[in-house]
Amino acid sequence: QVHVVESGGGLVQPGGSLRLSCAASGSVTSINAMGWYRQTPRIARELVADITSFGGTNYGDSVKGRFTISRDNVKNTIYLQMNDLKPEDTAVYYCLYYPNVWGQGTQVTVSS
Repeated sequence: QVHVVESGGGLVQPGGSLRLSCAASGSVTSINAMGWYRQTPRIARELVADITSFGGTNYGDSVKGRFTISRDNVKNTIYLQMNDLKPEDTAVYYCLYYPNVWGQGTQVTVSS
């Protein structure tokens, strides 16, 4: 069984940066893709970014050029570097260990 735990959320001003981390533990295999999704009360869970074991990445249109996903296969951890944050980035961010292991989520709030 695999578990994932997110960290790094918080409150930041518009234009600021945050870095999220997601650590996988348990019966982890480094070949699984992992990703970040986000959800608000008005918007269903949507893809932010994901990454394969070989480093191939995929981004949601709204974050391209501002967010960067990376992974450390030794630590079984992925990261999401978020720059130039906007109020519309406010959401609960969830980590996914593909295909179906979700974390509890971490709140990101962008507000002045």
